[in-house]
Amino acid sequence: MSLSLNQWTTRRWSLAEAVDGCVRHGLPAIGLWREKVAEQGLAESVKLVRSAGLRVSSLCRGGFLTGGGLPGEEGKRAFAQALEDNRRAVDEAAELEASCLVLVVGGLPGVRPGEALPATGFTRDLAGARERVAEALTELAPYAGERGVRLALEPLHPIYCPDRAVLSTLGQALELSLAFPEEQVGVVVDTFHVWWDPRLFEDIARAGRRIAGYQVCDYLHPLPEDVLLGRGMMGDGVIDFRPITEAVLAAGYTGDVEVEIFNADIWAADPDEVVITMKTRYADVVLP
Repeated sequence: MSLSLNQWTTRRWSLAEAVDGCVRHGLPAIGLWREKVAEQGLAESVKLVRSAGLRVSSLCRGGFLTGGGLPGEEGKRAFAQALEDNRRAVDEAAELEASCLVLVVGGLPGVRPGEALPATGFTRDLAGARERVAEALTELAPYAGERGVRLALEPLHPIYCPDRAVLSTLGQALELSLAFPEEQVGVVVDTFHVWWDPRLFEDIARAGRRIAGYQVCDYLHPLPEDVLLGRGMMGDGVIDFRPITEAVLAAGYTGDVEVEIFNADIWAADPDEVVITMKTRYADVVLP
């Protein structure tokens, strides 16, 4: 396994700056975000990454597939729009030759990430939301497969179930992926989201070659008021990384280890210092 910088960890850097930072710090891979790619331009992003000799360990993110669970025409429009956006994301991942397109599948239909519940226009139908994800995958998986792109379902910690991901465990994501060829749909193991799961090691072993990505950061305690920013540098929180890394390796994963951190203090820090610390903690805390 090799170390990859997910560019959201050094959010202040543009895509060009992040690529340059990876080269200067000797990192062989980078995880890209669609917003940053759009700012740089897709063609220019492809040129920068290839000229630097970097692998794209992932493209973040597609998903948000659950809006079709809304009633009537609103649900139909939301589902069609989600499919259209995800096809664009697949095309972008293909151009970038990304190892996978990460899918954050979406929360309850009508609930917006980070916002208060609307008075009307949302549904509490959790089972139905998960069915919409499965329905969307039947459309997207063949499309991705034809373009050589692997969709990677990322389960999120249950605190994000209402607004970001109705898949909360690796087991749930794995079960959903099994309906499709492994080269079309896999799963992401993200330590922040799955460290707590009593079935984690069993499901990592069961996932095997379905593991399309391995992302690491720590789970801070206590969490900040904005729980989205509760990710910390490895070693600053409660996660025991080595057993998880060992399990991922034993399952047959040979891809990159991507450091993805959402944290206001880290975003405000000097990105070069963040990468230096990241490399040190990767060696001291994450590797077996």
